Amino acid sequence: MNGEQTERSTDKEILVDLMESYGGMVVRIAFTYVKDQQLAEDLAQDVFIRCYQHLHTFEHRSSYKTWVYRITINHCKDHVRSWSFRNLIPFEPMKMEKGKETTSISDQILKEEENQVLFQKVLKLSVKLREVIIFYYYEELSVEEVAELLGVNVNTVKTRLHRARNSLKRMLKGGGAFE
Repeated sequence: MNGEQTERSTDKEILVDLMESYGGMVVRIAFTYVKDQQLAEDLAQDVFIRCYQHLHTFEHRSSYKTWVYRITINHCKDHVRSWSFRNLIPFEPMKMEKGKETTSISDQILKEEENQVLFQKVLKLSVKLREVIIFYYYEELSVEEVAELLGVNVNTVKTRLHRARNSLKRMLKGGGAFE
């Protein structure tokens, strides 16, 4: 019993570390799939419950970060494919909270507006293009890490990044936000 109790307390400690290290990232990724802040937070909670339940199956073949990313992606894809999500939940995109910067108020407001416009355009991309943009630019993963995470070839990631950038350029030229 004592060994099991010690194992559970270390599992809880690992879970707390995972939540502190990757909680914000999990919510951001979930938001890119469901486009609703509250639902993204609910999905993030589900992800960490799954992490806790499957902590004993983690084999250290990859990092915890990659493992949490993978669980997040799979859970979000399952949720988006679900009947209830496609038929019951109305779509009202909400703003993601941004970090505070030490610039003038007007510069900060302008930058936040530009970031919101860009992020809204990213959300309009297909899931495959949106994923690579989020992981590469927002989560700052390398092309190789994105490929491993998504289970695709490195060249596939490069192609998707190229297509996503071109799509965003077309959308931004049409929108006039950065002209």
